[in-house]
Amino acid sequence: MPDRMTDRTADRTTGSPAGPARTAAPGAAVPAVTLDDVRDAARRLAGVAHRTPVLRSRTLDALTGAEVHLKCENFQRVGAFKFRGAFNALSRLSPQQLARGVAAYSSGNHAQAVALAARELGSRAVIVMPEDTPRSKLDATAGYGAEIVTYDRYTGDRAALTRELAGERGLAVIPPYDHPHVIAGQGTAAVELIEETGPLDALLAPVGGGGLMAGSATAATALVPGIRMIGVEPETGDDTLRSLAAGHRVTVPVPRTIADGQAVEAPGELTFAINRRLLDRIVLVTDDEIRAAMRWAFERLKIVTEPSGASALAALLAGRIDPLPPRIGVIVSGGNIGLDRFLELLS
Repeated sequence: MPDRMTDRTADRTTGSPAGPARTAAPGAAVPAVTLDDVRDAARRLAGVAHRTPVLRSRTLDALTGAEVHLKCENFQRVGAFKFRGAFNALSRLSPQQLARGVAAYSSGNHAQAVALAARELGSRAVIVMPEDTPRSKLDATAGYGAEIVTYDRYTGDRAALTRELAGERGLAVIPPYDHPHVIAGQGTAAVELIEETGPLDALLAPVGGGGLMAGSATAATALVPGIRMIGVEPETGDDTLRSLAAGHRVTVPVPRTIADGQAVEAPGELTFAINRRLLDRIVLVTDDEIRAAMRWAFERLKIVTEPSGASALAALLAGRIDPLPPRIGVIVSGGNIGLDRFLELLS
């Protein structure tokens, strides 16, 4: 198991790397997402996506010794930040393509986001989802009008299956993270947070495929030069940490973790290129630490989080951030979990 923490530092005001870890891979294209892209996404989302609340807790501040601002994307439409990127990407399709429909693959939140965005824009969606997706996420995706095709996450290739379906039916593929418009949409959460809080010393966000972190880092480092970007992965799904250490994308076995939204085998190509430049640190948390954060958020903040949504808070509560910056933003990325599953995890 690699170290729980890997530092990355750079002079972001000039763009010059402070060491090999922050340089782009040889021959890599310049990441095609900018702060202007994020701001354009915010204009498209205005009046469509929720401007989610930022919560404060004196108890949390006292526990951590920092001033903590929680960006609660569990109150976003579909219950997660994913709606931002999905709607931004779908809204740019031609009327002809919207009429043909879209396809996506997802463990749940991107599925719901694409399904709802398609419905809002008068399109239709076909979603490829793991057979073991929590029932609440399957039901919600179907409830938004999507057709669901299931596969075995441990043996199947979801991307290949989605491409095959899209080719047969003429659908546009909307990937869950490795797409510039999806990344830009996710970055609007960080813009809203900083607009409300002012400059922050650090921003914590969960990392799965890397879209939320890539969008957040693109926006936050442009708005607040010197801000530290800290990503959080489940201990059994440390593909981004390993990739940063190796200097290239690394594939791990499909993670077995309660954080199903972060159970990916490798970071995205575009997301990794962005995060390799802008991410300062990856922190790993255990499933038990995630459970403890879910319980704490429920009992003390009176909010429901899914495991992936609580992972960044878990890192903070478990003392994984050292040294601790004085003013910290934390993205609570989602709250899509059924009552039975929530009780099962916390029992």
